[in-house]
Amino acid sequence: MTQAVEFSVSEFVAVLNQTLEYSFGGVVIYGELTNFRVAKDKWLYFDLKDETASVHFFGTIYNLPGPLEDGMMLKVRGLPKLHPRYGFSVSVSTIAPAGSGTIKRLSELLKAQLEQEGLFDVARKRLLPYPPQRIGLITAQSSAAYADFTRIIDNRWAGLEIEVYNVSVQGDQAVEEITQAIKHFSDMPKLPEVLVIIRGGGSPEDLAAFNAEAVVRAVAGSRVPTLVAIGHESDISLAELAADRRASTPSNAAEFLVPDKKVELERLKALPAQLNSMLLNRLKSLSDGLVQTERLLMAYLEHKIEREQSRVNELSRLIAALSPKDILRRGYAIVYANGKASDGTSLKAGSIVSIELARATFSAKLLKKLKG
Repeated sequence: MTQAVEFSVSEFVAVLNQTLEYSFGGVVIYGELTNFRVAKDKWLYFDLKDETASVHFFGTIYNLPGPLEDGMMLKVRGLPKLHPRYGFSVSVSTIAPAGSGTIKRLSELLKAQLEQEGLFDVARKRLLPYPPQRIGLITAQSSAAYADFTRIIDNRWAGLEIEVYNVSVQGDQAVEEITQAIKHFSDMPKLPEVLVIIRGGGSPEDLAAFNAEAVVRAVAGSRVPTLVAIGHESDISLAELAADRRASTPSNAAEFLVPDKKVELERLKALPAQLNSMLLNRLKSLSDGLVQTERLLMAYLEHKIEREQSRVNELSRLIAALSPKDILRRGYAIVYANGKASDGTSLKAGSIVSIELARATFSAKLLKKLKG
């Protein structure tokens, strides 16, 4: 029989923790979430269980992948430890949903929460430059998504500056690496014009990082306008909803960012003919407009002349009616004294006057001035 080793309580806790750290380092435990609670808006306490056992876990809210509820299946990475006062638990490093049902439910809960916060609102989305000259690219550099994206960019519009930040796009490290990559580009002294995050398709478990709360918030908070393209069509990831623009695949993202130089060259070749046609149409339109304007002016002038001629005729008739000659023809006479027309005030007996009639003029001597 092996001889028992004697420890104090503190020594036993210390030795056991050293043994656990040496033997295991980190562990990943899979199970059903139960007894989940948050204390003081900071500390996490929960258990994972299966049919025959349960394990206690301790962490912080910064470990959360999103809203959790009992019954979810989780995969938790952490360090097993024996606390001097609170007993055995696993100190949490990362929490990831496991199984399509849990992933879907977690995504639904997080989506509702972020929608309420306005994180997906169209009004907050920014326009992307077209085409950009400097691109920040976050992806797995060894992936087909990277190869497809860069190939199409080079074929369509070569010569762009692309800085690649290599990350894991699935697995335990994916969330931390993607969020760190977004922070890297946001902290650059000279920001890229657009930040592109891409990966190919996969199972819900493979794509879970793009539904993680930390990644979604990092995308929404990026200082650089974002384009996210996850190569699956059945569901849209929350990171895509938070992005300024979504593309269906990495190839589609490249097509969206830059024009096709072949199409542009053909367009440029056709441009002179198009401009010539536009110019001719414009000149014809101006010519037609001048002809119409000339017609309108001529019609206006003719109308104006008619009106003025009518006024002249009316004034002529008025002047003729007021003419002294016309008055004389009606039997009246004009009496002149001292060369001026007289109203009789200054006349007296013996005055010599000249009398003008319509057809004759004669002189007369006033014999007697009647009263008047």
